[in-house]
Amino acid sequence: MTDYPVRLQAQPDPAVSRWLWLVKWLLAIPHYILLFFLWIGFSVLTLVAFFAVLFTGRYPRALFDFNVGVLRWTWRVGFYAYSALGTDRYPPFTLDDVPDYPARLQVEYPEQLSHGLVLVKWLLAIPHLLVIAILLGGGPYLTTRVNDTAAMIQGGGLLGLLVLIAAVALLFTTRYPRDLFNLIVGFNRWVYRVAGYFFLMTDKYPPFRLDQGPGDEPETPEAESLPTATTATTTYPVTAAASEPPVAELEPQRRSWTAGRVIGVVAGSLLLLLGIGLVPAGGVALWYDQTARDSGGFVNTDAHRFNTVGYAISSEPGALTYDGPDWVMERVIGDVRVTATNDNAKPVFLGIASTSDAESYLTGVQHSVVTQLDSAPVQASYRMRLGLAPRTQPGSETFWIERAEGPGQQVVTWQPRAGNWSVVVMNADGSRVVAADLTVGATLPWLDDLAFWLIGLGLLTLLGGALLISLAVRRPQRKPEPVPVS
Repeated sequence: MTDYPVRLQAQPDPAVSRWLWLVKWLLAIPHYILLFFLWIGFSVLTLVAFFAVLFTGRYPRALFDFNVGVLRWTWRVGFYAYSALGTDRYPPFTLDDVPDYPARLQVEYPEQLSHGLVLVKWLLAIPHLLVIAILLGGGPYLTTRVNDTAAMIQGGGLLGLLVLIAAVALLFTTRYPRDLFNLIVGFNRWVYRVAGYFFLMTDKYPPFRLDQGPGDEPETPEAESLPTATTATTTYPVTAAASEPPVAELEPQRRSWTAGRVIGVVAGSLLLLLGIGLVPAGGVALWYDQTARDSGGFVNTDAHRFNTVGYAISSEPGALTYDGPDWVMERVIGDVRVTATNDNAKPVFLGIASTSDAESYLTGVQHSVVTQLDSAPVQASYRMRLGLAPRTQPGSETFWIERAEGPGQQVVTWQPRAGNWSVVVMNADGSRVVAADLTVGATLPWLDDLAFWLIGLGLLTLLGGALLISLAVRRPQRKPEPVPVS
């Protein structure tokens, strides 16, 4: 007996199969998939409820009913599967309470909640979380218990061990030890009480008490506390006059959580989460577009040193290949700028050519091919091709699409188009031992468009998600008529 507002009940099934628990993980997969999406909705509605309680002191009733339904569904699946193995009756697919199912969860609706307490409940719950972590074998288990998806795989600790012992007992004796059942239910009851408090459903602090057993009913006054009337032979409680039947207390009409309403909440929650991700991503892209460009409008990589003991450094054949329409490259990449800086006295040559022309020129020439470029940290891998010195200086050749040569910093700007291209760095006089710092930049004309698209799409998904959730949780306007109670 308890007066705590989160009440968990479980009735043992007297005929639990000795074998079925071996495949319950498979049978429960449809529930696990649905619970994954339901907990997304639960998380979003809890966030909405947080602000509602903070500013109004009330937990919106429709949101409360949905979240309690998710906890209730989770407990039924857990009781059937690996949180208790308490029944072989397959859990119903509903958020509503099912009175004849052996696992039930009820949470009293709070008419008023503390404005300030909502800010620190996570902190106040830490002692309970630590106790549960110790009892159940670690913090990750608590997260698994609340979500109750794959508890047997991700869980563990004392509760997981007790359920395993119960499974072995069922396998060899066909009986579920009653004391073991009561202890397992007690652990589950503790976890769900903490979950109710942590998820803002009550301001009453969970008791540090392991209430074992199947029942978890609220305490009720004893019959002797009622006023009594006495006759010469008997004493009996006073009741209402038969001529004045009591009238049931009016409360707002609440719709059942149909599949359509549940889908609306889940879909709306997914849209809200998507929008919450898209809007900041668009903001970051817009900030980057405005701050990362240089005076020429290019977004550049950091400079990296490339060197070889041979006569040239070239990109790997096939690394710069594009077969699509030119307008795509113009819109996506824009102009490309390659900068080579040589800090010694030798003039540097930087050229871009078709791969076939570059390969023809470098055939028989000792040079290094960049085969891989790691980004963190920037590190180039090379493949050395043996050979002799080039026949002519690179600047005397006419096949280069773009080229630049001279001392210090050399820059080439190129508009990429369809084809197979190579970048070649050499000393301008064709001598060996080449070293240069290279940077690559692009105008990326799509970046600002992407930013505005992300922000716009994010705002639309936020609006659509909020609309779906509001339609799903709204109450009917018609008030119920008073119903006499016989």
